[in-house]
Amino acid sequence: QVQLVESGGGLVQPGGSLRLSCAASRSIFNIRSMAWYRQAPGNPRESVATVWGGGGTNYADSVQGRFTISRDNAKNTVSLQMNSLKPEDTAVYYCNGIYQLTPGVPFREYWGQGTQVTVSS
Repeated sequence: QVQLVESGGGLVQPGGSLRLSCAASRSIFNIRSMAWYRQAPGNPRESVATVWGGGGTNYADSVQGRFTISRDNAKNTVSLQMNSLKPEDTAVYYCNGIYQLTPGVPFREYWGQGTQVTVSS
């Protein structure tokens, strides 16, 4: 098993920045993707940004140009730099990874516990 531990959430004013980080608790043999999702009260969980094993990235239209996802393969970490934050970015942000932990085992999906981001004046 692997645990994903997020950090970096908090309260920020509109227009401000935050950086979220997510670290895996062990080494990983193969990474299909790492991603950030978010869920606001009353809304379904939605994908925010994804970085694929080959390095390509995808972003939700609502964060394109404001958020940047990055990955450190050596440390098995993924980060989300969030700039020009808006009140509508307020949500619990979850780290997600699809991993093959050791050779020969299936890929599985893993989730962090979530970190609160609140954008308010």
